[in-house]
Amino acid sequence: MSDVIPPEVVENILSRLPVTPLLRFRSVSKPWRALIDDPHFIESHLNQSIHNNTHLGIINRDCYFYSIDFDSLDNATKLDHPLKSPNFGTELKGSCNGLLLLSNLEEDNIIWNPSTRKYWYLPVTGIDFPEHVFCGCDIINFGLGYDHASDDYKVMRVVQFDTFDSEVKPYKLVNGVLVSGALHWVVRRDPESKANLVCGFDLGSEEYRLIPLPEFSDEDFHMSVNELGGCLCVVCNYHFLYTDIWVMKVYGVKESWTKLFSVAQPRDIDSFEYVRPLAYSKSGEKVLMEKDSKSLIWFDLENMTIEEVCIRGMPKNVEATIYLGSLVQLSGGGGSEGKKQQLQEQKKKKKNLKKSYSALPACNCLLLKLVFSYSALPAGHSDCLSSIFL
Repeated sequence: MSDVIPPEVVENILSRLPVTPLLRFRSVSKPWRALIDDPHFIESHLNQSIHNNTHLGIINRDCYFYSIDFDSLDNATKLDHPLKSPNFGTELKGSCNGLLLLSNLEEDNIIWNPSTRKYWYLPVTGIDFPEHVFCGCDIINFGLGYDHASDDYKVMRVVQFDTFDSEVKPYKLVNGVLVSGALHWVVRRDPESKANLVCGFDLGSEEYRLIPLPEFSDEDFHMSVNELGGCLCVVCNYHFLYTDIWVMKVYGVKESWTKLFSVAQPRDIDSFEYVRPLAYSKSGEKVLMEKDSKSLIWFDLENMTIEEVCIRGMPKNVEATIYLGSLVQLSGGGGSEGKKQQLQEQKKKKKNLKKSYSALPACNCLLLKLVFSYSALPAGHSDCLSSIFL
């Protein structure tokens, strides 16, 4: 075929295909295998998918993980993953360019590409407890993103402590939302405040900034932050009344905030407590949303109507994440190669860490962020960690 079709045409055609056939085509010939495994081709395939909004899927977490094709939304397929265990649940902590960050109660953390089935265990790292306060770990959350400046993937760990220090005010964080090379959270200055703030952490400069918000006419709502169509999205939930969906058309520009739509309590389906936007339809005329962690719905932007989505094999609980099918690889190894040795190193480190945690009393709230640059980091090492305090 290479004698008939120019190589650049073959590459262009292949770069538009989904991951599953590409993995099969690696067996066609050595030149095709070399092409599909080439970093430049992987980047081209990723860029094609992002630009054309193709090869999208949904990962849903219940007791297990399920994969759903976004175009058809017809069937949920149960996935096996490296952290699957009968004794410990696994949480999805972040998604970026087809890579998923998974974590379980055994303190195992991996980056996993569900399309290629390749994965990599993250190194076990200790927590730097502040010297001026004795505290125990309360909540650990994460964020996963890509830093264009360094051409690197980074994991951010957010550790919240309990402390009796009254000057440190507690507030809860969820996993970071990735938009424009930054991870975002909704925060408050203190627990009693109703004023919502959105904090962004730039993965390139590793600096924090507050994101300007719209001028809300009424601030008596519960706010969450999401990503929708590549834009930062703020969801304002007025309890059992209606929900406003705002999008920031130009990142960082306050004037670009636009109220995309409002969702009132519907008559044709059950009332909801909250909704969470996931993605636009291919035509851009609808938005797929998660409702009360129980179902998926389509919201028609033109007719302002809601339609339930029925998917065969879908579990009762819905915790959906949009992901992009990609060939993105992890340098440092993947799959099961070297897994036993890596797990042994992980367990040793965990035992040492748990010993140091057990001597610490419980206390109230401080945030510690650790930014990991993993693509060049060998398993079991933590040389390139940088600690940043808020």
